[in-house]
Amino acid sequence: MLKQLYIRNFTLIDLLNIEFRPGFSVITGETGAGKSIILGAIGLLLGQRADSRTLKQGADKCVIEAHFDLSRYDLHSFFADNDMEYDATDCIVRRELTAAGKSRAFVNDTPVSLALLRELGERLVDVHSQHQNLLLSQHDFQMSVVDIIGADRCELSDYQQAYGRYQQALQQLDALRQQIARDSQALDFMQYQYDELSAAQLADGEQDELEQRSDAMTHAEEIKQALYQADDVLSGEERGAVQALRQAAAALHGIERVLPQAGDLAQRMESSYIELKDIAEEVGGLLGHVDFDPSELDSVNARLDKIYDLEKKYHVATVGELLAMQADLQQKLSTISNSDEALAELEAQANRCKEDCQAKAAALTAMRRKAAQEIEHSMQQRLVPLGMPHVRFQVSIDSAAGLGHTGQDKVAFLFSANTSTPMQPVAQVASGGEIARVMLALKAMISGAVKLPTIIFDEIDTGVSGKIAEQMAHIMHDMGMHERQVISITHLPQIAAMGTTHYKVYKEETPQGTTSRMLMLSPEERVAEIAQMLSGTAVTDEAVANARRLLGGDALSSE
Repeated sequence: MLKQLYIRNFTLIDLLNIEFRPGFSVITGETGAGKSIILGAIGLLLGQRADSRTLKQGADKCVIEAHFDLSRYDLHSFFADNDMEYDATDCIVRRELTAAGKSRAFVNDTPVSLALLRELGERLVDVHSQHQNLLLSQHDFQMSVVDIIGADRCELSDYQQAYGRYQQALQQLDALRQQIARDSQALDFMQYQYDELSAAQLADGEQDELEQRSDAMTHAEEIKQALYQADDVLSGEERGAVQALRQAAAALHGIERVLPQAGDLAQRMESSYIELKDIAEEVGGLLGHVDFDPSELDSVNARLDKIYDLEKKYHVATVGELLAMQADLQQKLSTISNSDEALAELEAQANRCKEDCQAKAAALTAMRRKAAQEIEHSMQQRLVPLGMPHVRFQVSIDSAAGLGHTGQDKVAFLFSANTSTPMQPVAQVASGGEIARVMLALKAMISGAVKLPTIIFDEIDTGVSGKIAEQMAHIMHDMGMHERQVISITHLPQIAAMGTTHYKVYKEETPQGTTSRMLMLSPEERVAEIAQMLSGTAVTDEAVANARRLLGGDALSSE
């Protein structure tokens, strides 16, 4: 329930701080006084887009803040799920706009996104303006009314989850079909590529090995000359270093008796001799294996040329990449060859999902048909007192062409205000006043099924007057008596007189310019206001007396 509204620097409002009460409240005021401005401010609190041009001229910042009592409504889980502080008796929603175009929103001093503010707003306030009457022409709105009365939200959620799985299966099936079509067109080319790579019998790492062998054979003479020279220096019969080192060690051993240091040097030479002898043997071994075979070099270079040609052709740099491409081609060819099986499996999965959807959709249809009977009976009872004694209202439920997001039903509200006119879609045949009454009856019915703290009617009385207006007032008054707050912006004295609380919006000229004001009227102020609504600018004694009769003694004494 809306407890308090604070507005600062919003269009024509410099400062407004007004308290709201439970039950049925009415707001009156001349056209252009600022009622729509207040609604616009509330709209911003509910998550509507902001425009810096709505700031009062000359102001740097606009603040709109509302206090709500949520103690009778189960919203704790919503606040917990969105990591917001929860205060059941005083939930504070604030919106700030700056002249620079910046907008910020807060719930209990926690910054929130506009989307989250909008989601919370849908749970706090329902603003019914004249343009909402257009909803009667929208099948989605009519469907939602049936689902609300049918209380099948869980069933609808289960169906929509099943429908999501069905759509996903169809998408996978379509993607596979498209892939198969693309692959089939390229099948011959892919098979040629795979055969070429497979025939090459590539091995990972062979390119490096072949390049080393090619370099070695290309420089065979140079290698052999160097090895021969090293072998001659190390193992030559006349001046071989190995033999010379051995002789030097023996000579030092011969004098170690008279020169002890010579023994140490001799031992070091013997260690070097062993290492040098091993080196000489390895050099000799390499020398024995260096042979130049022109045919082998041609074979190695031919293999390298084949590898280089493939790498160039397939725009890669290594044999490893060629092997990866070969494996990928093999996988694609295998997929194409097994595509019939994969396609059949996905088709079976899609059919299973479709059957599940159809079963859940059938359950939805049954619940909607039951709800339709309840709606028809309720609307008949609600519309007859609103000046439609011969009204007929029917909820038509037909099968749609296929499964959709809300099932397989088409819902239409059919209407006729008299017995001689065939029923047709309500938006096509109902007058403006009739549509207003139909919408009020629907809202009253829906409000009994949905816990919504506050409902605001913006001139829902358009096109009606007299006793019909009085009956509409009774409906809104009754709605306000069942744990909810109903606020009606009205131009009709019959409706204004039914409010338990009466607010007036008016303009005031100040040194700073025109300003919109709003105040809660006292009992005598209500009499004056309703008398003016009855007679216009010149208030007569008869109008005052009539106003008192509309208000009634009980109403005056209770305020």
